[in-house]
Amino acid sequence: MNYLDNIKRAFFQLHPISEDGWNDFSGRLMLKSFRKGDFLTREGQVENYIYFLNKGATRNYFIKDGKEFTVDFLFEGDFVTAYYSFITREPSPVFIELLEDAEAVAIHYQSLHAFYSNHSDGEKVGRLIAESQYVKRLRKEMDLLSLTAEERYAALMKKNPELVSGISVKHLSSYLGIHPESLSRIRKLYVRN
Repeated sequence: MNYLDNIKRAFFQLHPISEDGWNDFSGRLMLKSFRKGDFLTREGQVENYIYFLNKGATRNYFIKDGKEFTVDFLFEGDFVTAYYSFITREPSPVFIELLEDAEAVAIHYQSLHAFYSNHSDGEKVGRLIAESQYVKRLRKEMDLLSLTAEERYAALMKKNPELVSGISVKHLSSYLGIHPESLSRIRKLYVRN
């Protein structure tokens, strides 16, 4: 399968664009490979790329008073970026670290905006991606306030059970907002069910 097939499918699910538009957009994309432990973005850098994960997973986190707080995990088929930094052109408050070897399709900020200038339907896809990021963030905030830790863990397991099972207790408990001991108990209960 061509490395562009997955992103084209994701793109067209949001909004189909003309063949000329797709050819212009796809011509701006770069295929990048990363190793486990590499960073797509580091705190303090201005984010210049939006990535689409063909393979792999990331952990997005920030550090406050020497403690790491995991805010998201993203998996194959997800768009990944330090979105706040990408939009505002301010330094990123988060790190985006690869949890495993990965392959991603990337587009640079300037190239994306040149595409938007040339194709109004491209701007619509960009707006729809931004809207989906907002909805995802709101859902996560609501889940954090309304779901139990067990329910949040089960939802994450549905996305990528093999990888989630291998995520460190420290990082996963930080993401779920619970103590590591509680996570160990939840994992045991989940395996039994």
